[in-house]
Amino acid sequence: MMLINGIIRVLLIEDEDFDVRRVRNTIHPFSDQIQILEVVSNGDAALKLLGREKDQFDVVIMDMQIAGRIMGDSLIHAIKKISSSLQIIVITKMTINITDFDFANRLLKAGAFWYCTKYPTDIKDFIYQPTDFIISIVNAYQRKNLEREQLRAQRKLLLNVEDKLASVRILGISEQSQKIRNQIKQLSTSDATVLITGPTGTGKELVATNIHYESKRKFENFVPINCSSIPQDLIESELFGYEKGAFTNATTSKPGLFEVAHHGTLFLDEIADLPPQAQSKLLRVIEGGELAKIGRTDKIKVDVRIIAATNKILQQEVLAGRFREDLFYRLNVVPIYVSLLKDRPEDILVLWEHYIRQISIDMGKTPPITADTAQDLLKKYSWPGNVRELKNVVHRVLLRNETIISVEVVKEIFHLQSQLQSLSTIDGVLFPHPEGEKNLWEMEKYFRRKYFEYIRKNSTSDAEAARRLGLAPPNYHRICKELGLK
Repeated sequence: MMLINGIIRVLLIEDEDFDVRRVRNTIHPFSDQIQILEVVSNGDAALKLLGREKDQFDVVIMDMQIAGRIMGDSLIHAIKKISSSLQIIVITKMTINITDFDFANRLLKAGAFWYCTKYPTDIKDFIYQPTDFIISIVNAYQRKNLEREQLRAQRKLLLNVEDKLASVRILGISEQSQKIRNQIKQLSTSDATVLITGPTGTGKELVATNIHYESKRKFENFVPINCSSIPQDLIESELFGYEKGAFTNATTSKPGLFEVAHHGTLFLDEIADLPPQAQSKLLRVIEGGELAKIGRTDKIKVDVRIIAATNKILQQEVLAGRFREDLFYRLNVVPIYVSLLKDRPEDILVLWEHYIRQISIDMGKTPPITADTAQDLLKKYSWPGNVRELKNVVHRVLLRNETIISVEVVKEIFHLQSQLQSLSTIDGVLFPHPEGEKNLWEMEKYFRRKYFEYIRKNSTSDAEAARRLGLAPPNYHRICKELGLK
């Protein structure tokens, strides 16, 4: 009769020859699938053997009371320390006259898979209830395989997490960088809400990623969302989802990002740009752990850690009435500030060399050497775009295919950078509008004002400006007044 695919390898721990014979006789009809590879008579010998060859056995069958210094519960604990997936079946005569469950509970808590009595008085050649005994061996083998498969899957997940952490580790030798690493380590055992602040390009999402993958939620989803990149009328459906039929075009249900991040972490980048109504809903989710999905009457329970980030000063946003004060305090449980790159000059060359190596490998080339004079210039540069700009400069340098990065190369790249950055000071219209999204009438007025300012600045008189704009002087002066231009 075929019970399993493969051979069940058994270690028998028994100090009585007649009991060894009973076990062998009971297993014999299934010897093509269940094989006793080793028999030892005491616990010390068993632990020594398993220490050398733990992967050679699937199931341990052991007597509860054997010779030697270690037996019973202590031996079960010791075997489980060697291999947690190794299954243990206890055979004993102690249970014959016991009517309560204390003994059985003690064995199972110690780590035994199953136990049975050796024999009543009228059975001498076989284990009592031999069918149950054989079935327990097969079940123990299957459980061992399942546990080892789960262990392999967990190790694979752990390796993936370790690889992820290696790719996003916080670099730098400055006091500020070390402080952030310490804060992340302290947060690893907590589910506290975190608010990360700092200028654009300093690596706030990198910090959030590290917090997630260092925490107990590391095997669950890390879901980032940029609140400023999603239109205001869609942000609620993105965060909280909706049910089929909730509105005209809702032909299917959509899970919100809170549901996607269930048991994991939701990273809300640019949180200051969250619309007021979405702020109210977010506050209710944080306070109650429940979200109201569009088109659904009952609320959904969610278990999500929230990390928020912004390059704005939220206290000022609160005073200006653009951000809820109660939501600010809910988010600002653990504040982390990521400073400007120029304020931690010790990190500049560390980051530079890291990106030189990393991007060179991605491009399939040998990393170039940075000259000392070029390094000095890198340390003196103000890096207005912070780490993001540094990485951009590395890309530009490597595209030149230099074996040595000279100070002249760096100067040339910085000159190009300064030209690009100077565009932001030109009297023109920038998108998005620096004060946020505007309606068409406001944007038209903003454009007209900017264009009038540009023409007036580059004209010798109001008469010339009116002529260049194609306006009669009275109309020119009237429009200037409407635009608030003196």
